[in-house]
Amino acid sequence: MTDEIKLKGTITKRLHHSPEVWAQAKRDYLAGYTASAVSAHYGMSVDAIRKRASKEGWCKAHHVATAEIPPPLFPFPDDSQAVKTGDSEFASRWDEIAHAAQRAPALPWSTWLFQGGRGAGKTRAGAEWLAARAEAAPGIFALIGPTQHDVREVMVDGPSGLRNLPGRARPWYERSRRRLLWPNGSVAYAFSAEEPERLRGPQFEAAWADEFCIWPRPSETLAILRMGLRLGVAPQLVVTTTPKPLAALRVLRAEASCVMTQAATVVNAAHLAPTFLDGLHALYGGTRLAAQELEGLLVDGDGALWRAGDLARVRGARPPALERVVVGVDPPAGAGGAACGIVVAGRSGARAVVLADRSAAGLSPLGWATRVAEAAREFGAHEIIAEANQGGDMVRATLASAGAPCAVRLVHASRGKRARAEPIAALYEQGRVTHAGAFVALEEELLALGVSESEGLLDRADALVWALTALMLGPPPSEGPRIRGFDLAPFPRGLSG
Repeated sequence: MTDEIKLKGTITKRLHHSPEVWAQAKRDYLAGYTASAVSAHYGMSVDAIRKRASKEGWCKAHHVATAEIPPPLFPFPDDSQAVKTGDSEFASRWDEIAHAAQRAPALPWSTWLFQGGRGAGKTRAGAEWLAARAEAAPGIFALIGPTQHDVREVMVDGPSGLRNLPGRARPWYERSRRRLLWPNGSVAYAFSAEEPERLRGPQFEAAWADEFCIWPRPSETLAILRMGLRLGVAPQLVVTTTPKPLAALRVLRAEASCVMTQAATVVNAAHLAPTFLDGLHALYGGTRLAAQELEGLLVDGDGALWRAGDLARVRGARPPALERVVVGVDPPAGAGGAACGIVVAGRSGARAVVLADRSAAGLSPLGWATRVAEAAREFGAHEIIAEANQGGDMVRATLASAGAPCAVRLVHASRGKRARAEPIAALYEQGRVTHAGAFVALEEELLALGVSESEGLLDRADALVWALTALMLGPPPSEGPRIRGFDLAPFPRGLSG
């Protein structure tokens, strides 16, 4: 028995618990948790805790008389005051230091997707959002990561995790039940995407899903999770991830109730090692890996027509004068759901210039037609080029009712997206196209064009292809009325005279 105690003492000593850990253990112990509970949480032996309690005069909460008393409502009494007095002050400070992509969108949403490069601040954004919800009012939440290890080491105890947010109460992590407990009674349960079936049964009012693109079965797990988001007035889900070319991510992005923010690694460079970005750009700059992992762009694999290096070089200034401007339109297949691709482009000599991407989802027919008309007026478009496969003359009538300020030309897709896009991709390879701005969503779709699983979700890219085809590959536009040639053969007998 003595040997066992000595052995346990040796193991405890080898763990070298820091003074900070012992301070946290003491605080939990004094708050009413038993020595056994503190031991299980921090990996210390019960004997070591009791010896330190006796030596330093801690309250002996492990006695039978107090062991039956449930833990207090506020596990950390000191931090409970911080929740009451410091939360609003710190929340305003976080709003000041957070970059745009880290702030929850102001528009109503049920899913917020934060897609970003490595080190772009995704974990901090997700943790701050969930902590604010948990501290505002008692609630039940879910944390879902690729594995249980990822949830604990990144989402909970990581440098930007829920237990390490400056100015916020530090919730207690109950390892045996895989849950976080806040002083006000809020609870967040930890789940692994490796075990999606464990999400059946529990219910939540909000959830944070991290690194969605490396989940083993993202679509299935997301579906089960959403069925549990049924508490409160308006359940919400935050998804933070570095993108990968997955159909599940594309479907999520296309949802009408999903809003997206995007950030490249460079946006958060002030909080990273000074040489981090320079070194990676030197190694991988202009590659698909850099576009995906550093720019936070959704990049597809082999078969895509556009290359990350090509798009990295296309951004430039708008020429002072343009010979012709058109608006390419890929109308949505149904009302109020799918996106409408709206891209404005112009021509200057032998070069094409992409001026704007005004694509939008969830609009009524009159809504997207009005958006097209406004873009045409803003840029002084000479013509609107609209695909007619989804409605034909109805597209023309809808644009006319919205007050289209210029001629409308209907075009029909007789070939697949890839075949129509190949000549336009060649223009990019030749360096004959300039993007007069950063059109992140459009560039992502161009990188995906040519990959079969993405064919139905590339509305922006389709609109661009129609616009540049009309500008660079089509016949010269008529500048006025022309007399069409006709055969002057003699009239048939009986019709003359």
